[in-house]
Amino acid sequence: MIQVDGVAKSFKGRDILQDVSFSVGKGEVVGLLGPNGAGKTTMIRLLNGVISADTGTIRVNGLDPLTDGDNIRRNVGVVTESAGLYPEMNGRENLLFFAKLYNCVDKKRIDWLLELLGLSKHGDKPVGTYSTGMKKRLAIAKAVLHEPALLFLDEPTNGLDPDGILDVIGYLRKLNYEQGTTILICSHILYQLEEVCSSYLFLERGRIIERGTLRELEARYVEEVILNVETGFNGAGNQAAGYPFTAIGDGKLQFKLPSKEHIPGLLRSVLEESWVHSAEIMNNDLEALYFEVRRRSNES
Repeated sequence: MIQVDGVAKSFKGRDILQDVSFSVGKGEVVGLLGPNGAGKTTMIRLLNGVISADTGTIRVNGLDPLTDGDNIRRNVGVVTESAGLYPEMNGRENLLFFAKLYNCVDKKRIDWLLELLGLSKHGDKPVGTYSTGMKKRLAIAKAVLHEPALLFLDEPTNGLDPDGILDVIGYLRKLNYEQGTTILICSHILYQLEEVCSSYLFLERGRIIERGTLRELEARYVEEVILNVETGFNGAGNQAAGYPFTAIGDGKLQFKLPSKEHIPGLLRSVLEESWVHSAEIMNNDLEALYFEVRRRSNES
């Protein structure tokens, strides 16, 4: 669906992207991660044909954004930081306008999207009066009006409240599961991406420094497991099953283990002495892996 090979882009003598190569297969949901200024938004704009690369090749569903940009934009959905909406028109009018551009006018679908994204009561209000979160919801509705096979999403949940975030992430999962929609998504709120992404690309200073699924990244970067256990166990000599621990308050102990395979034995040992209310690995989620990937990259 997406193939990027050796792409570079600079602005005013500053390198934004350098020798970037990656691919995204049909039906994948890939998170593009990196700090501000890493080049994520530039990559989305290149894929969408809004700007051109200095070197390298890009193909989106077999098309070159440089020569087939209009065709690509007609067949993908895009959500960027700038919503691209008309403030003097109301929400329903905006969606109807873009539906006509996409040649997919369906007033029932427009009403359904407004309902789905919590905008039914605001559909007849000028978009200029919308909050940031409401504009983002409408931009998402606009992006999926024509049921595109591919979505480019740049910070799609910025400005949304917790309920809105859950709604949007749930809708993206539904799109991918039911329609096989391919999604490339950028977000700084990493825990959200764990709910929807199948793999990740790490962009740092304009270069891809790592890629993989959560399990692959865990295998490469988690050298010891940090396990927090909520329990009534006190532990003679500050050890359980031979593993030292640190009390971290509120009845919680923190263990450092060589691998996840050691967790069952440790918990059995603790249960022989007391109860276990919860046990949570603290360093194998996407956020922990993100910072570890970046730390090692910056050290090399």
